[in-house]
Amino acid sequence: MTVPSLQKILIVEDDPDIQTVARMALEAIGGFTVETCNSGKEALSKGPVFKPDLILLDVMMPEMDGPTTLKELRNDPALEATPVVFCTAKAMPSELEQYEALGSAGVVAKPFDPMALADQVREIWNQCHG
Repeated sequence: MTVPSLQKILIVEDDPDIQTVARMALEAIGGFTVETCNSGKEALSKGPVFKPDLILLDVMMPEMDGPTTLKELRNDPALEATPVVFCTAKAMPSELEQYEALGSAGVVAKPFDPMALADQVREIWNQCHG
């Protein structure tokens, strides 16, 4: 079975510095097309239009946190099957189990290595489709 190509990534991150570093790493090193959102609410409006292959979602955000955003994304027919990868500083084993139970495809721990981010995301993508 051939793994579908990962091309478009939606980053949902409220910290502008992390958002910029992640975008640059995924575009420059990974060669991906990237769209960014500052909040879960913005992801719910931009996501169906951008149609990402994968969503990189911050866990801790004001107003609507990552887990709540994920639940809302799953209610949108355009995004219900899109793999979501949580990006978080809270990456203890118990938290990882919790994110998996919510339906995340994987977790990228913060701080992440910008040089390795594209490979990390690609690895999670391949596991989803392997």
